[in-house]
Amino acid sequence: MKLLNLKRDERGVAVIEIAIVLPVLILFIYGIFQIGILYQANAGMQHALGEGARFATLCKPVTGGCNVATDAQIKAKMNSAVFGTKPGTFVIPTPTTVNRVMTLTVNYSQPMNFLLFPGPTVSLTRKKVVYLPPAPPPPPAT
Repeated sequence: MKLLNLKRDERGVAVIEIAIVLPVLILFIYGIFQIGILYQANAGMQHALGEGARFATLCKPVTGGCNVATDAQIKAKMNSAVFGTKPGTFVIPTPTTVNRVMTLTVNYSQPMNFLLFPGPTVSLTRKKVVYLPPAPPPPPAT
């Protein structure tokens, strides 16, 4: 008789269900935050690329043409413009220029962490192609 009553008693079932579901729910929420960190880093990378591209295409007037920024100046501008989370690392290589076409690159890598176990290291790379203004003509011969 007591065993039959115990079978029908539903008190405490909600606590057991929460004990089973809550850890999984917490892991999902933490995973969403980890993905949000990657999106923030991506936004910082895009911002740095945009600032570097704008700075690279500025035409500083000189006699007979434009004076463009050096690769080191563009890289410094991108380093100052990048933003994002600090668990990962941003790497901005020196821009490459071929035939007045500059390629800007920003790399980001972050080891993922899912509370109870480490995840893989995620690497993001973003590139932007910039068309530079024409080179100034040589000075006239005297």
